[in-house]
Amino acid sequence: MNSPAQLSEMVYGELRALAQHYMRQQRPGHTLQATALVNEAFLRLARVDPLAFNDRAHFMAVAAKAMRQILINHAETKGAAKRGGGDAPRERVHLDTAASLADDGLDAADVLAINNALNRLEALDARKANVVEAKLFGGLTHQEIADALGISLTTVESDWRMAKAWLAKELAA
Repeated sequence: MNSPAQLSEMVYGELRALAQHYMRQQRPGHTLQATALVNEAFLRLARVDPLAFNDRAHFMAVAAKAMRQILINHAETKGAAKRGGGDAPRERVHLDTAASLADDGLDAADVLAINNALNRLEALDARKANVVEAKLFGGLTHQEIADALGISLTTVESDWRMAKAWLAKELAA
């Protein structure tokens, strides 16, 4: 049996790996550092009963949701100009950019556009939105997503294809 200190260290390590994965995709000079993202997510997840998590995949899916919210909150504080407000022209975010978290990285406007599209998808099909969230914000594999959501790998792959097509249309509009 692991001690609370060992469990905290393992959880923190998982979060650090997830945050580093995501922050590597961000544009250079992003004002939110991986350490701050990890610390905030760790604090949020520390309030959850550890027995609430079924397994590692479930924990990572919940962590992805927490990190998504932290990143959205950070992006919203960047100001209206960064969100395409005012007279600034707004760039389209293509799903290929979002899905691969493009080499150039995502800025605050991209994160907000993806979040808004995900919110619309969630209203239509929550499971597909969960698949996208786990993949984009959590870096989970299809098998990890299937395990976390308690669905088959085939269902995850089908949901991802359909959600990707739907989001591509939404983000191009």
